[in-house]
Amino acid sequence: MRTYEKEALFKSFLIFFILLEILILLNFWYEFHEKKQDIKNKILMEMKLCAHEIECNGMLTDFVERNKKTEVNLLYEKKEGLYSYFKVPTVEKYLMKVVYPPKRYQFYMEQIEDEIVKKMIFYSLFFVLVSFLFALYSLSPLKKALRLNEEFVKDVLHDLNTPISSLKINLKLFKREVGESLKIQRMENNIETILVLQDNLQVFLKGIPTQVETFEIYPLIAKRIDYFQVIYPDIGYESEKTLLELRSNKEAFIRILDNLISNASKYNIKNGKVKVYCQGTKLCIEDTGKGIKEPSRIFERYYKEQERGIGIGLHIVKKLCNELGITIELNSQIGKGTKISLDISLLIP
Repeated sequence: MRTYEKEALFKSFLIFFILLEILILLNFWYEFHEKKQDIKNKILMEMKLCAHEIECNGMLTDFVERNKKTEVNLLYEKKEGLYSYFKVPTVEKYLMKVVYPPKRYQFYMEQIEDEIVKKMIFYSLFFVLVSFLFALYSLSPLKKALRLNEEFVKDVLHDLNTPISSLKINLKLFKREVGESLKIQRMENNIETILVLQDNLQVFLKGIPTQVETFEIYPLIAKRIDYFQVIYPDIGYESEKTLLELRSNKEAFIRILDNLISNASKYNIKNGKVKVYCQGTKLCIEDTGKGIKEPSRIFERYYKEQERGIGIGLHIVKKLCNELGITIELNSQIGKGTKISLDISLLIP
């Protein structure tokens, strides 16, 4: 199961389970108060018997002066426990006060609470199962649609291989005939861009390969900058030489660099700058572009702030960084530019 499928399953389960739990809590709260009132009514009847037939069974009795504010045959509940007042036959001045044993009342209440808690636990466990099955059932159409969408993308990627290979072969033959030229180099770079998009989609669908190798970071940065310089001739690129070596999946690291440098170039201002440099164990990609309106959302799948693109480039960057153990930090100001810092300390051998 994919990460986003697990997330959707968990959220659906949680929402349904919480709603069911709220319902049973309200139901058991009502049941508890009903049973508590039944116990009180039973206790009041025992007190009446005690007052009239002297069958007190552990209850305390006392005679108190009658007060106009004191109501008879009514159960009072205070810190000292339960008690009630009853009329004494032939005596108007005094009332009989009957006090119910607090421990016995507490025993009854604990019995009710234990019963309610056990029932709640049983129903909660049952609702966990029901919520999970409901979440699975509700997500099955979405899962099927996603699978069909992925199969379609895979088929398109597969079908693109033949025309792209044909373009590369014919371009090489044409290059032999006319020699090197800037236009041919741009055509080669455009084909390379299509291949990068293919790789991004492959990563999006399948994840990254696990092959690990040691490589120098500066030659790789220089090569990618040369590649983007041809595509964006109006952008000024800068890089600082470093002797830093990394041990990681090189192909995945190139995908990260390409997506970040591509975004820094694509959304830059006219005659803007892109700078790639190392700051301690951090690799920084800084631009003088338009800035990002909602930095907290920029790594979300399909989120984009411009009409261009499909909104998966930075999501793939985040996904690859998580896989490789790279911490990514983004700082952006509208109208001033964006700086992305990659903590690559875990990749240094």
